[in-house]
Amino acid sequence: MNTSTYYKQNPAARKRRLKQQGAYNKTKKGLMIRTAANKLNHKLGTYGNGDGKDASHTGPNKGKTETASTNRRRPRMKQRYAQ
Repeated sequence: MNTSTYYKQNPAARKRRLKQQGAYNKTKKGLMIRTAANKLNHKLGTYGNGDGKDASHTGPNKGKTETASTNRRRPRMKQRYAQ
């Protein structure tokens, strides 16, 4: 079972996960990751234009555009570019 299926079948677990993720996104590290992704999306010209593309998470201040689903399904070992 993949993560998405698990959280669809377990609403209480999904609620806990979303609460924890919201808290993490407010931390200094979470904010840095989010702002770096937004900056790269702006640089690549894909931010907010509705094309369904994301900046690929390939490293600090570099990347390429690819579909959001492809980019987000890739497993992350760790966020090396977040300091």
